[in-house]
Amino acid sequence: MATESDMSSWTDLLHSSTKLLEQAAPSAQFPPLQRNLDQLEALSKKLKSKTLRAEAPSQSIAATRLLAREGLNAEQLARDLKSFELKTTFEDVFPAEATSVEEYLQQVHEMAMVSAIQEAQKDNLKSFNDCMMKVMKEDWQKEKCDFLQSLSRISTLPRTNISDSSAGATRPGQIVSLISSPQISSGPSSMELAPLANKPVLEKKASVYAEVVKNLNSARERGLPFKPATAFKDAYESLGLETSGGKSVNMQKIWHLLQTLMGEDIAVQRNVSTKMSLVIGARRHLEWGHEKYIMDTIQSHPVQAALGGVVGNLQRIRAFLRIRLRDYGVLDFDAGDARRQPPVDTTWQQIYFCLRTGFYEEAIEVARSSRVSNQFASQLTEWITTGGMVSAETAAVASEECDKMLRMGDRVGRAAYDKKKLLLYAIVSSSRRHIDRLLRDLPNLFNTIEDFLWFKLSTVRDCPGGSSSVVLNEGLVPYSLDDLQNYLNKFEPSYYTKNGKDPLVYPYVLLLSIQLLPTVLYLSKEMGVEGYNVDATHISIVLADHGVLSEGAVAGQKLGVMDAFAEASSIIRQYGLVYLRSGDLSTVLEYYAQAAAAVGGGQLSWTGRGNIDQQWQRNLMLKQLLTELLLRDGGIYLLLGPRGAGEEGELSRFMTDVKARQQFLLEASCQCQDAGLYDRSIEIQKRIGAFSLALDTINKCLSEAICALARGRLDGESRTAGLIQSGNEILETYKYYPEVSFQEREHVMEQQTVLRQLEAILSIHKLARVGHYLDALREVAKLPFLPLDPRAPDGTPDVFQNLSSHVQACVPDLLKVALSSLDYVTDIDGSLRALRTKEMTSLEVGSWKLEVGSWKLSEVQFDVKL
Repeated sequence: MATESDMSSWTDLLHSSTKLLEQAAPSAQFPPLQRNLDQLEALSKKLKSKTLRAEAPSQSIAATRLLAREGLNAEQLARDLKSFELKTTFEDVFPAEATSVEEYLQQVHEMAMVSAIQEAQKDNLKSFNDCMMKVMKEDWQKEKCDFLQSLSRISTLPRTNISDSSAGATRPGQIVSLISSPQISSGPSSMELAPLANKPVLEKKASVYAEVVKNLNSARERGLPFKPATAFKDAYESLGLETSGGKSVNMQKIWHLLQTLMGEDIAVQRNVSTKMSLVIGARRHLEWGHEKYIMDTIQSHPVQAALGGVVGNLQRIRAFLRIRLRDYGVLDFDAGDARRQPPVDTTWQQIYFCLRTGFYEEAIEVARSSRVSNQFASQLTEWITTGGMVSAETAAVASEECDKMLRMGDRVGRAAYDKKKLLLYAIVSSSRRHIDRLLRDLPNLFNTIEDFLWFKLSTVRDCPGGSSSVVLNEGLVPYSLDDLQNYLNKFEPSYYTKNGKDPLVYPYVLLLSIQLLPTVLYLSKEMGVEGYNVDATHISIVLADHGVLSEGAVAGQKLGVMDAFAEASSIIRQYGLVYLRSGDLSTVLEYYAQAAAAVGGGQLSWTGRGNIDQQWQRNLMLKQLLTELLLRDGGIYLLLGPRGAGEEGELSRFMTDVKARQQFLLEASCQCQDAGLYDRSIEIQKRIGAFSLALDTINKCLSEAICALARGRLDGESRTAGLIQSGNEILETYKYYPEVSFQEREHVMEQQTVLRQLEAILSIHKLARVGHYLDALREVAKLPFLPLDPRAPDGTPDVFQNLSSHVQACVPDLLKVALSSLDYVTDIDGSLRALRTKEMTSLEVGSWKLEVGSWKLSEVQFDVKL
């Protein structure tokens, strides 16, 4: 239905048409035509149909012509298609070959199962795609956040609230007390720490690791037991950073490996060397991982495992074998009646997997309880009790058994798992020849690199001079750690990391093969968002603390003991510099202490039980690092405390002897002077009671400031005021100092005299600068160390040769001021003429001699321009 607006438009059109019709003049060429509405509608439809036919595509026209040639009406066909309706019909879609109901039902069942499987596959595929999309989005969000956080890497470590140095900056030479600045923070008490959950990954890791380092240092100072690898592992786990991400090795796994390598989880065997202790620790880590694998397998196949309520170690191994050997028939420990069906003998399987999982007692129990392994039980017991270092006779017997099995080869019908017997005898024999042949003939013997490395580590023997130098009976050469390392190092790191997809596999393999320093160096170069370089620093702390960095050096690349420890110390110190740049001196101190301890041999250096060379290296580096902190803003407050010579500061933690502490501070003050840090040098000298040295430093700075003032330096006046005030404060402190030697008192009095002389010279310069020339000349005449008083006799005693060098440096400028002042003063009684005579007779331009009467005071080279 047309709306009111449409009707009004039509009405307007009708009126306009009527007017045009009335106005139009009749034409003979075109006679008028009159049509009603019905006729107009019919004509419009006819015109429309012609237009549609003209606009029809060529394909439609061709189709219509084709149907017309075949005698078909296209319009009739279109009408019939519109009335066509599809209906569902039911018919048998299965083949008609079924001649019975059973066959038909079987076909229906099979088809239903296939359909169900296909539907399940589609659902699984959809669920998998959805899950992968979700994981991809989460990983993308994580990568994006890590990338944004890495852009602000400068703020990834805690910052202390140190007041802006420019706010209260002092000019060079001005001495300001460093012990009364509450804004300076030396510890985490004044840090503005954000909640740990809101920090980036790198900062989280650095924060928890730094706390462990502080606890480690505190325990070592007090002689308390501390397990650094365990503490770092717990700190890392507290962050909850681990996600699978398709990586086989994560940092949590590496920390657990370090824990077992250092023997922090169990008591270390006393009858083995340090190298073999590390090998055993690496083996135990792999055994721990295999135990987890067995339990996961049992939980994934509870029906086949048939573990029941028994939770013994041997029962777990047997449950695992039920799953692993499920296609081989009835196993011997499950056979109720052996006469019905011969069971599968799993003796060697049980022994091998007991050893592989670390169940040594159960392995011995199985070996003793079976007839086929009864002779092997004694060899296995010796291998377990000696940590792999069996006697030459036992190794020879096991090697002979290996030779027999290798000569026989695989018999027809012999099960593949019987090769576990060959592995066990090869482990006991530790024969390099048998091990190489075993891996050459059976390249697919091990499914994972963990199984391969466990077998290799189990065969390693401790050979102090290399495996080639140890030859047992009948030319038997044992397999050594060098052999394992050389084999693993044939492959590039990218081979282990799968071109960077699994980056921690290579350092994991290095640690398992006891290549400790290469592990730290490799991880320290990884500067990604995961912060593996941070982990590398703290791994080096653990290895240095246990003193094992020099163990397991690769053949051909052996470093000296000090080289390995010095390398780790450098890594720790470089990491501490990051905190130094951010101003956290307290944390820097903890890492510097660890850097010094690393050079000294680790834990032994804290108690002084290391060798002499390492102790000397440790003390030397500690002094160097502590001096570096003293030169920093806030370093004196941190190390020495608010007062005293370190009794109330952190310095007493590392230097308990008072004399050693004072000697160190004295040397540090000299280094401060060499670096031009006179304010810190004076502060340190005041703390240790060296007041004469502090006054000497002040007099030196004051002398330079007076010379600068005389030459027109604008900051000279402010410097001199601060120096004089600092000197007076030292003299005031000196009066109440409890213990001052007689010699020190004499030196203080001498320096006080020099200070007053310089103060008098300074006052003359000030009088001359403000135009009080007469007063300046009067003060010059009063100077006791310059015989310029016109009323004094010529025979004045020699005082210039005993004058301090700081005062001597100011004399040329002083005489220049005195001579210049004479030009502005009128001589009334002749005294000024006498003064000028004394001055002029004692001055020569270029090289001059200061002489009064017939005696010589001194000869000094000055360049005086009058």
